[in-house]
Amino acid sequence: MYEDRGGKFRFRLKASNGQVVAVGEAYETKAAAHKGCEAVQRAADGATVAEVDA
Repeated sequence: MYEDRGGKFRFRLKASNGQVVAVGEAYETKAAAHKGCEAVQRAADGATVAEVDA
């Protein structure tokens, strides 16, 4: 987690090779960003990958 230039807190999701694959939205508090990160972790557990047409 990190504090952005606007004073909001965000998190980054990184692949095993270190590449950033997602960035969390801006949260008012570090605790809220932590909860958001945990929600992503829970949602991703066992998730399937779906291909969609753009």
